Amino acid sequence: MTGLPGWMKRMERNKWTDKTNMSMLTDFYEFTMSKGYLDGGNAVRIAYFDLFFRSIPENGGYAIVAGLEQMIDYLQNLRFTENDISYLESLHIFDRSFLSYLESFRLECDIWAMPEGTPVFPGEPLVKVRGPIAQAQLIETMLLTTINHQSLIATKASRIVRAASGRPVFEFGARRAQGYDAAVLGARAAYIGGVAGTSCTIAGQQFGLPVFGTMAHSWVQLFDSEYESFAEYVRSFPTEAYLLVDTYDVLRSGVPNAIAVAKNILEATGNRLKGIRIDSGDLAYLTKEARRMLDEAGLSDCKITVSNALDEYIIRDLLIQGACIDSFGVGERLITSRAEPVFGGVYKLSGVEKDGVVIPKMKISENIGKVTNPCNKEVIRFYDRETGKALADLVTVAGEEIDETKPYELFDPIQTWKRKTLENFTVRRLLEPIFINGKCVCDRQDIESIRRYCSDQQSTLWDSILRFENPQNYYVDLSEELWGIRNEMLHRHRGKEE
Repeated sequence: MTGLPGWMKRMERNKWTDKTNMSMLTDFYEFTMSKGYLDGGNAVRIAYFDLFFRSIPENGGYAIVAGLEQMIDYLQNLRFTENDISYLESLHIFDRSFLSYLESFRLECDIWAMPEGTPVFPGEPLVKVRGPIAQAQLIETMLLTTINHQSLIATKASRIVRAASGRPVFEFGARRAQGYDAAVLGARAAYIGGVAGTSCTIAGQQFGLPVFGTMAHSWVQLFDSEYESFAEYVRSFPTEAYLLVDTYDVLRSGVPNAIAVAKNILEATGNRLKGIRIDSGDLAYLTKEARRMLDEAGLSDCKITVSNALDEYIIRDLLIQGACIDSFGVGERLITSRAEPVFGGVYKLSGVEKDGVVIPKMKISENIGKVTNPCNKEVIRFYDRETGKALADLVTVAGEEIDETKPYELFDPIQTWKRKTLENFTVRRLLEPIFINGKCVCDRQDIESIRRYCSDQQSTLWDSILRFENPQNYYVDLSEELWGIRNEMLHRHRGKEE
């Protein structure tokens, strides 16, 4: 196994989304609506949209937002090419006026977003867009697919890494990913979520991730004997010798042959057997027995890696059972987030400007979970001044101030009699400017910085929120001003119905 050299980690950023023109990655109704806006003279009307999600995958206590880097790349390269225009023209529903609008398209939106790696919760904007409504509409699909996918995988990776209790987790899922973009960007998101590296070589090349890999069962099967296969491999990689020991029989064949190769070949040249990998069978029993055999042979420094359809629950149970495991290779259940493969982010209109004033807009539904929050908004996180732990998030009307020197009372926006007063806190505004008038204004972060930030921010969450089952609900409340606007709009709508 090997990581990338330092020079590769410092290489100039390669932009995965530059590989293909992504401007046409949008649902078709974005084009039809944009034409309608243009025809009605509304294309340049300033609108506000929020990208948020309604529930945490697997009923977890938190999610991790990711994908901002690719979102920025997409927006910076957003142009409609001659081929794009020709295709749309061939559909015979768009007139020359609209096609000309697309030909001259240049992003003019203001965009705010939470930093990648931030723990996030339902109902709060992860991304906020302000701009001409035709533009804000056209970017909806790409923003959603980018943030939804990587946030899903980063969240799953975070759970799996926590289950491993400090042992390295390697992402091995490229061959089971749902397409090559999912493999590459999923590896990136998993690294943000905490995995130690990936088997996906192109993800290592593109993003500077550590890459890992040794041998498959086919290598062992090619040779006349398992011993010969091991011997040939360690001759090629004497300083990085990791052997797959479950092709035939882990305890009767694989581990004894690995020990024999370590003694007969590696130690004779001054090298050590770095590790073995087990990919099938009763991993708890096999790793305990393998550890005993390795230790008795004087190979106590030889590491044991396991793989085979692992997730956070299996990893947790293996460790509870006393399995002797030093690291984990996790594939399909990570790269596809198999238990719940959808991150339900949505993109909703929250306001429009008229004569410089924001007119609140909201979606009203009989399903309370689909009622949206109006207004141009901000998200404020409260931290305990002594422990540094996150206490609650508050969604406010943009521009509201919080006095850190005074107690602040939170209340449940539905069950308003449920209240909690916070004292001795600090606050942080989570939405940061990314684009102003279509120009990127943020400092781009390297992947290592994002990963460290993600780890640091997870440490601000209480253990009760980090539980896999029945986690404590984290408070995400509305300010009194925002709640009042929302409530008044609901009552006004009810009055119209009556």
